Amino acid sequence: MRPFITMTLAATAGAAVIGAALLVSPAGVAVAAAGGPAASRSTATTCDGPGGGWMGGRGAGQGMTAGPRGAAGGGGAGAYGRGAMAGTGVNLPAAGTLTTAQKATLADLAEEEKLAHDVYAALAASSGDARFTRISSAEEQHLSSLRLLMTRYKVTDPTAGKAVGVFTSTAAAQEYKDLVAKGKASLAAALTVGQAIEMQDVADLTQAAKRVTAADVTTVYSRLTTASTRRLTALGG
Repeated sequence: MRPFITMTLAATAGAAVIGAALLVSPAGVAVAAAGGPAASRSTATTCDGPGGGWMGGRGAGQGMTAGPRGAAGGGGAGAYGRGAMAGTGVNLPAAGTLTTAQKATLADLAEEEKLAHDVYAALAASSGDARFTRISSAEEQHLSSLRLLMTRYKVTDPTAGKAVGVFTSTAAAQEYKDLVAKGKASLAAALTVGQAIEMQDVADLTQAAKRVTAADVTTVYSRLTTASTRRLTALGG
């Protein structure tokens, strides 16, 4: 199993920047992030394009037409919207083929989504900020989409039956404890942790997609990447 990422979170000055995350990949590549790109900001409140609404506020007229608006300017369905695809396979291409390594990556990504969900749930409880509640709910849908793929490709689900904060990987379990502890320090710290999670999701999904040809898998990875990018804005990027 791929080791989980070690995150170093550092606060940065400036009213427009909540925090910075230094994310080190398993290959040792460092990615510095100081919030999400401005170009990712969504102002849409309706589903208006191809894909699954639950992934980025876009759908084929099947998603909810008005998601809640994030307090940091992340927009409505653009940040939190859901559509009909979650957990159902609607709008997904037919299954292709995956290598053993690609199946292992799929399982790792599922545990990473559970980690994100569980951390957001803990930060929602500690901070009372509704953004974490909404994003935690969205992460459940993301995990459902990966579980669908694992079922299709007969991959053992490492998240099955696991309670919040409980993981198959000891690395994930430790990272959960570390991130929650850091996020509970303050709302600013919690938002910085959230930004770090989304940046890591984008990096891992992008890397995983490069090695996959199965259209259903690349479709889900692409939608998850779009959703994470937009949530950076909702978290203050």
